[in-house]
Amino acid sequence: MTQAIPVPSKHRTFEATRSHITNAMKNPELDLAWNFIEKTNRSIFLTGKAGTGKTTFLHKIKAESKKRLVVVAPTGVAAINAKGVTIHSFFQMPFGPILPEGAQNSHQKAEFAQKFTKKKLDIIRSLDLLIIDEISMVRADLLDGIDQVLRRFKNGKRAFGGVQVLMIGDLQQLAPVVKPHEWDLLREHYSNPYFFSSLAFQKVNTVGIELKHIYRQDDQVFIDILNEIRNNKLSPASAKKLNERYIPNYTMPKDEGFITLTTHNNRADSMNQSELSKLKTSSRFFQATIEGKFPAHAYPTHEKLELKIGAQVMFVKNDSQPDKRYFNGKIGTITQMDGEEIVVRCPDDDFDIHVNREVWENIKYAINAKSKAIEEDKVGSFTQIPLRLAWAITIHKSQGLTFEKAVIDAQASFAHGQTYVALSRCKSLEGIVLLNPIGDKSIISDNRVTSFTKHVETHLPDQKELNASQQAYQLMMMEELFNFSMLLYPIKRLISIYYNFKSSLKGAIIEPLMLIQDEGILPLEKISQSFKAQLHNLSIASKKLPQEDSVIQARLQKGILYFLNFTEEKIQKPFSEISYITDNQSVKKDFQKQIKIFEEELTQK
Repeated sequence: MTQAIPVPSKHRTFEATRSHITNAMKNPELDLAWNFIEKTNRSIFLTGKAGTGKTTFLHKIKAESKKRLVVVAPTGVAAINAKGVTIHSFFQMPFGPILPEGAQNSHQKAEFAQKFTKKKLDIIRSLDLLIIDEISMVRADLLDGIDQVLRRFKNGKRAFGGVQVLMIGDLQQLAPVVKPHEWDLLREHYSNPYFFSSLAFQKVNTVGIELKHIYRQDDQVFIDILNEIRNNKLSPASAKKLNERYIPNYTMPKDEGFITLTTHNNRADSMNQSELSKLKTSSRFFQATIEGKFPAHAYPTHEKLELKIGAQVMFVKNDSQPDKRYFNGKIGTITQMDGEEIVVRCPDDDFDIHVNREVWENIKYAINAKSKAIEEDKVGSFTQIPLRLAWAITIHKSQGLTFEKAVIDAQASFAHGQTYVALSRCKSLEGIVLLNPIGDKSIISDNRVTSFTKHVETHLPDQKELNASQQAYQLMMMEELFNFSMLLYPIKRLISIYYNFKSSLKGAIIEPLMLIQDEGILPLEKISQSFKAQLHNLSIASKKLPQEDSVIQARLQKGILYFLNFTEEKIQKPFSEISYITDNQSVKKDFQKQIKIFEEELTQK
């Protein structure tokens, strides 16, 4: 028998909610996070409870940051939602455990040392900022794998190759997946599978920032209950209040937009198929159009989608039209199907939604030849009706979604954070029905996560730390400007090639090379060390940031002019005088490679 329960009043539209979050972005934690991202090179762990606007902030960074950035995520669905790419595809990671450097066997070294295309290498070498979304699901060994790639191709002496890393996620939500046989290989290298136990994370000077303002819920009683569950400290009073939503033998009312959140895929699929088969209306099938490269594991809905009039469905994409009639996670019922158009009616809406196909893009990154900026390149697309059956969905697939009304089956919770994720998807306590009472056995929490989270909460940065980080970042950029060491390796290599294969090389070669080395790079490096020390001392003595100090700026401009003239006279001029011929193709290939490397470094400098 269906029991009536109170339901929330008419909800805000997606556009209004998004506008509310965007306007509320003016808060201390988000301002601090933005300043650390844009004005420093500190790596950042950006966390916050469910519904604090982490994903909205990610999209703001993508749209407005001046840094050359790439967005990656641990799963295909998370990558598509973040409008990024998967970690494995971008960094060409092997599947399975990745052992730290020094512990890898010859097979894994061969597997890990895959060749990157020049296009990918250009992106990595120009990268300022790497954003990793859903960091809670990233294993420690995978984060170390990212570190290995970045150090190999960018800067071998600095964690993550000197790239700023923004890690976004809530550790109290879904955890990384590690199979027993995989952990047997990793346990001697890591204290736990979470990203914060990675070797790279321990080396990089990460700043933790916690977002505190919750936008999804506005009922303080419900917020307090969620916080207690998140911290594995559900009080008897809160448990009693929460379990008032327990309704045994509950049957979902028809067309009121309830969705069941459950723990296992087969249970969700079984419920959806069972409910669909009860409808007497005819099935219609919609075939997706797939162009280019779009991996099957990232499909946002079924390639062949079966729908019926009367079916309860969930939108799986935000409306691309200006009026924003629906959002990812909105529930409704199909009332009509006419050709390619489907009509959906959502509870509490006073209008029908006419649904047509939407396009999801699979992107990769490329370097713009003129601006040298990192740009998104569409390599494939998935076009389909933006719906899926929604009598039930797994808790795992619900991460990042928001529901007005949900039936929660948390009895079979089997992993850290699942109960919290399920409850925190809901906007209000009144919109929840529990199939089973929530007790201690339903709340699985990991003490290692709790300990790390407490450390973050007690070491939050302030304006003083931001100022110090900003000063250090500006000083580092000034020092890099006058660093010429990267020019030395290809010149030394060219000199070595010449002496090893002198008989097969003809032309003006060794004289200009020796001039570049002995009268150009080496003395310039010596002058550079002295000049960088001057800048460092001026910066330490100043009470202002280097960009605001007129003395430092004047010294910087004079230095730039001096180094530019020196470079043109002692390096660029003799380099332009090099000419060579050889009939040894192997020598020619190696010589051309080093010439190109030097040319690129000199052009950049």
